[in-house]
Amino acid sequence: MATSNPDMSRETIHLELGARSYDIQIGHGLLKEIGIELTRLRCAGKVGVVTDRNLAAHYLKPVTRVLKAAGYTVVPIVLPPGERTKTLRSIGTVMDVLVNARFERSSTLLALGGGVIGDITGFAAAIYQRGIPFVQVPTSLVAQVDSSVGGKTGVDHPKGKNLIGAFNQPRAVLVDPVTLRTLPEREWIAGLAEVIKYGVIEDASLFEYLEQHIAPILTLSDAPVAHIVKRSCEIKAQVVSEDEREADRRRILNFGHTIGHALESLGGYRGLIHGEAVAVGMVYEADLARHLGYCHQDVVTRLRALVAAAGLPVRVPNMPFRALWDAMQQDKKVSAGTVYCVVPERIGSVRIVPLLKEQTRAWYETIRRGHTRSRQLIPNKTQQR
Repeated sequence: MATSNPDMSRETIHLELGARSYDIQIGHGLLKEIGIELTRLRCAGKVGVVTDRNLAAHYLKPVTRVLKAAGYTVVPIVLPPGERTKTLRSIGTVMDVLVNARFERSSTLLALGGGVIGDITGFAAAIYQRGIPFVQVPTSLVAQVDSSVGGKTGVDHPKGKNLIGAFNQPRAVLVDPVTLRTLPEREWIAGLAEVIKYGVIEDASLFEYLEQHIAPILTLSDAPVAHIVKRSCEIKAQVVSEDEREADRRRILNFGHTIGHALESLGGYRGLIHGEAVAVGMVYEADLARHLGYCHQDVVTRLRALVAAAGLPVRVPNMPFRALWDAMQQDKKVSAGTVYCVVPERIGSVRIVPLLKEQTRAWYETIRRGHTRSRQLIPNKTQQR
């Protein structure tokens, strides 16, 4: 599926979806060529650059300059940063700008940002005048390896994540790894959760690569970072090309997300950020798989060790089972009232299983008892003296 560009610094991965097919381009310096790329994609007229305040400080002026040099009329749409921006109110803000600027069906939206900006932009493009083109320019690791690819767009509801949205494929995904250097450390590390996910669900060799190279990856060394971004995009593109609308195979991409999304919504999108929640979700969904007999302990041990080595959290906050289960019931992966979860059988292979409430409760109680014992083993200040 991946084809090398004659320019060795550029990689192109083709996502085959018939008339909705597109390329994911990965290369240093792509940000400086956005005007050329939009022209090649036959975009014309106005370009609405959707971004957030933090990213605008780094990239809005240079991107605007490049687009104007290519002959485009640029309309900036700057939103507040963070998951709490992913609401219908923000969609209304984008709609107001597009209407007031007299955007037409031939106009284009450009998502310049992380997963939140990409989801908002794609959803806005899907519904404005019943659909206008959009291009993804992901700047976070989560967006570059996961959310910008595959056409899932939308916003959150107070009771659940991504409950409102549409499948809407971009014209292209343009990944410039240079943008990762302006990411806050917490955001960069959080993105590694999605890369680890790909290793568990599909590619044991990628998982082993992460185990062996986590130190240089954490320091943003060019070669290992380029490798994990490229391989993650290849896996995502392959899975999406086989199941665009998540009828079957694409559901494996939800590993870590059943518990992860529940943790995000329970925290009001103010506690764990997405990658952190997915990291915890992966560890606990693997432990649940062990409890139910789907995998051996070594799968859980290796996964927990890698997640911890990446600097990601490995434990759920203390909460009653009912709160967690109720939040999981609100997830969009629930079908006919049944919660479905992706669980590993081994590193590189997963399956989708229904969760029974009482079985899940029994597992969760063992987790809570384990946490209590761990706290009891930590000496308090009086004992230390």
